[in-house]
Amino acid sequence: MLQIGTLHYLVDAALLFLIGMVGVITRRNVMIIFMSIELMLSAVNLNLLVFSRLYGLHGQVFALFIAADAAAEAAVGLGILIAFFRNRATVNMDEVDLLKG
Repeated sequence: MLQIGTLHYLVDAALLFLIGMVGVITRRNVMIIFMSIELMLSAVNLNLLVFSRLYGLHGQVFALFIAADAAAEAAVGLGILIAFFRNRATVNMDEVDLLKG
């Protein structure tokens, strides 16, 4: 019988982080970039929980902080995205030049 160990969780977290990183680098749609960042934060949370379980540290506390930070980032990011869409009628990152001097 196969037992799921620490290595399985770490490989899973690494794959989640890699998928998120590829999404941030290759996509131009702001919503997909936000979702990729959330995926990367979820991978970090998984790593924190695995190492907390392994070493008896307080990783759960840090995971809660990251979850709260992700929720705040999503709220602020979606607010900025809605304001940008109202001004430009697009969510393409190539069109984001409002702050250029």
